[in-house]
Amino acid sequence: MKKETKEKKYKIGEVAEILGVHEDTLRNWEREGFVVPERIGKRQDRRYTAEMIGEIRRKGLVSDLAKKGQKTKKGLSEFTKDELIKELQLLNKQKKYGLVWENHIEEVVERCKTEAPILVNKKEKQITDRNKTKPTNILIEGDNYHALQVLNYTHKGKIDVIYIDPPYNTGAKDWKYNNDYVDDNDTYRHSKWLSMMHKRLSAAKKLLTKDGVLICAIDKYEQATLSLLIDGVFPSHEITCVTVIHNPAGTQGNNFSYTNEYLLFVFPQNGVYINKSKREDALVSAFRDWGTISLRSQAKTCFYPIIVKDDKIVEFGDVCSDDFHPGSSNIKQNDGTVLVFPIDKKGVERKWVFSRGSVEEVKEQLHCKNIGGEISIFRTKGETNYKTVWDDKKYYANIYGSKLLNQIIDSNFPFPKSLHAVIDSIRAVIHSKNATILDFFAGSGTSGHAVLELNKEDGGNRKFILCTNNEFGIEDEKKIMEKYKINRKEFEQEVNNETKKWHEWRDEYGIASTATFPRIKNIIKGYTKPNGEKVKGLGGNLEYFKTEFVDVENIDKVSDKKKLEFTYEAGQMIALKEDTFKEVTKNKFYQIFTDEKDKFVGIYFRENLDKLSEMEKNILDKKDVKLYLFSYGVNDFKKDYSDYKNVVVKDIPEPILKIYKSLNN
Repeated sequence: MKKETKEKKYKIGEVAEILGVHEDTLRNWEREGFVVPERIGKRQDRRYTAEMIGEIRRKGLVSDLAKKGQKTKKGLSEFTKDELIKELQLLNKQKKYGLVWENHIEEVVERCKTEAPILVNKKEKQITDRNKTKPTNILIEGDNYHALQVLNYTHKGKIDVIYIDPPYNTGAKDWKYNNDYVDDNDTYRHSKWLSMMHKRLSAAKKLLTKDGVLICAIDKYEQATLSLLIDGVFPSHEITCVTVIHNPAGTQGNNFSYTNEYLLFVFPQNGVYINKSKREDALVSAFRDWGTISLRSQAKTCFYPIIVKDDKIVEFGDVCSDDFHPGSSNIKQNDGTVLVFPIDKKGVERKWVFSRGSVEEVKEQLHCKNIGGEISIFRTKGETNYKTVWDDKKYYANIYGSKLLNQIIDSNFPFPKSLHAVIDSIRAVIHSKNATILDFFAGSGTSGHAVLELNKEDGGNRKFILCTNNEFGIEDEKKIMEKYKINRKEFEQEVNNETKKWHEWRDEYGIASTATFPRIKNIIKGYTKPNGEKVKGLGGNLEYFKTEFVDVENIDKVSDKKKLEFTYEAGQMIALKEDTFKEVTKNKFYQIFTDEKDKFVGIYFRENLDKLSEMEKNILDKKDVKLYLFSYGVNDFKKDYSDYKNVVVKDIPEPILKIYKSLNN
């Protein structure tokens, strides 16, 4: 009996190459109904048969314009009047100045048009500190685009600092776009990277407080384009590029040997957002000005007495009138104080470095010296502005990145950042000790580690939110195929179908499983170095979430049935928003969370109100109550609780779906 040959099925990239068109053109044809590829596996990847490819050719879709990813007609003469008007309208909407690139459709983005992301709390990875006053940190496993969707509901306008270290797009297959590695042979390599970054930066911008700062690490491959991209996303912000010497030995190359990478600091214009850095050696200088512009007449508000008693500055006198001339730098008073004026040894009236209106700001930096019976004022400057070149051994990535990471966990994670480079990046930004720091390219978790170190240093209560996928790299893929004796095609089938094996591989090789979470766990709880030395944990709490999805069919128009289904699954998102992670109960009608202190959150997710009073009995007597009540639109339940000063009523799910809709259109 003749063995039946299985029909070959082509990936979208293979079909694009066969037809000589761009992948986005194929996706556009699909949306317009010209071609309907098969969808396979849980990821619903596109697959084409030879018959489908032939049908595309027979329909005459492949033309010069189609090859450029544009209209499929051959010439403008074939456009109707309405089509030409539409084209002109589209052209008018296009950017006229700045960075322009070909936008690419991204499957993780497309997924959000029919499925709404939610969070699932993985309690088995929860870390609880004995000290209940410590803040709760967050780790979200999933594509960062999906995590940013959720955070736009839970943390909009609440993030003080964003630190990210995105893929550098070196061409060495260091990142994936639509499940395929991007290498230097990909002619759309830069536009794909820009498309990916633009979508995420645009979503992340909405999370920052009005004084929030973005810090982005990058190297030579995309530094110039990233600066232009950020300028477009943050048009009212200032961008400062800091050079960090992270590899003093330099990289091998044909021309220059690169020893540095960059940090882009992005902050609002016309304000002070960067701290002062500590000097290694304090600078001591006379507080009396000197030189060509140091005379009293050149700055009248800088001539006033500094009042000293027992060789200590006690206060500052008023600005002297023009006709007052003390005649000496020191005038003793009957109460034992001494009035010190900025007069030099020759009796010339000079001025203090600071005016009377601003001298209070530097009072702590001033001190007295009694020299030959005369009191002089000096200033000790222990701080200075951060420089735009950071050159210090502590920034070396090999020692304080890779080697440090391998002391904490057994990891082959490539190119982790120097812990100190990340600490100093965050420290450089003016922020509260209770700040929230977000990293949505979390990688090995260096930024989370940095936040905990800063808290240890100054007793702060900063908290971090880390977002990372749990994918594995190309070297891990090779290890998997070798270990399980499978070929590339068999490997991709397991991945595309998200099989049990695929989940096992992610647990064994994935970034979140092997790097991010183990590092954070060890830093919080403590660990033992390979040489047997024990390192005490820094403490802290951690909640671990994974992104999952609810099918809503069309995010622009979610049916009533789908709204009910989504609301039932949205509880963990609301728990994150309200910082209440202890689930008290969940049934078919409602769910209750608490922060285990004074706050309770009740979520009622049914149109049927039969059990609402039951939920109310459980929480209305608590000190701080948030009620999330299901409604198909905007509800009018608030008036029902007007007598309860401890209760705040909110709608669900419309506010979440509204945010998702705005982000995906």
